[in-house]
Amino acid sequence: MTDIEQLAARAATGDTAARDALLAGVAPQVMRQCQRILPCRQDAEEACQDALLQVAMKITTFDARSRFSTWLYVVTANCARQTYRSLKRRASEQSTPQLPLDTADPRTTSVIAGSRLDLLDALEQLEAHRSELVGPLVLRDLCQLSYEEIAAHLDIPVGTIKSRIHDARRHVRASLS
Repeated sequence: MTDIEQLAARAATGDTAARDALLAGVAPQVMRQCQRILPCRQDAEEACQDALLQVAMKITTFDARSRFSTWLYVVTANCARQTYRSLKRRASEQSTPQLPLDTADPRTTSVIAGSRLDLLDALEQLEAHRSELVGPLVLRDLCQLSYEEIAAHLDIPVGTIKSRIHDARRHVRASLS
């Protein structure tokens, strides 16, 4: 068992020193994962802080059914996606007439960042219609977890995970084209 897994196990029992050490130990990993999902560093930092806060508040609910690192990926991905939804909602409330909301500003958005925003929008559309497909896709393609890790975390057979990921990719591909 790694040091992080041991810290998580101790933190889950209410050990505040272990919780603090755990948060310090996983912060760089959480930030890297948020940056993979959100193209703007400030947005990734906001999502990272939210994810670390969630870990701090909910570590006692971690039941070691899966590895802590898998649990952390799920919390982080959910916080990053929630940050994106929140930013999108704020932007729509403050949108200016010069630039339509659903159009990326080419002066400030790179091709890679624009592609990530398109992917996040496609995931939002997928969640509205087939929410059960989003989690496995995010865990596999954004968090880069193995099929076995995803199956263990979601408590679903590996075959079902593969099928859901296949269906999700098909839907997202259609949304992106």
